[in-house]
Amino acid sequence: MTNLISRTTTYISSLLKGLQVKRFLAVVLVGFLLLTTNATPGRDNTGLKERVREQIEQNDAQRPKTVGQWNKEARETEGSPGKRLQKIGQESAEALKEFGSGYVEGAQETASDVGDSAAKAGKNISNKVR
Repeated sequence: MTNLISRTTTYISSLLKGLQVKRFLAVVLVGFLLLTTNATPGRDNTGLKERVREQIEQNDAQRPKTVGQWNKEARETEGSPGKRLQKIGQESAEALKEFGSGYVEGAQETASDVGDSAAKAGKNISNKVR
């Protein structure tokens, strides 16, 4: 009886090794995911170009925002490096001003969130102490 059980166990284990169950299950899982997901890449990108263009142009800054604009400006000031350096300085100052304003807003929001979290933690601690 023990010999029969051991031979059966050996047979089943060799069968499972032969089938490579892990690979089979991985293939089945990937196939299931591919068949059940609804991936249509072309349909969702209908107005992507326009949305990106709006995001770029929403800022009222006078500095160039695209590579084409940078190249155009470089061609306009090609013969005068002083004028080019002056424009680069002005545009850098404007960009830093925009970055600084965004940084201040983000820091204020973060500080507000930290204050709210600290207040909640204080309330939780006081409730546990009581």
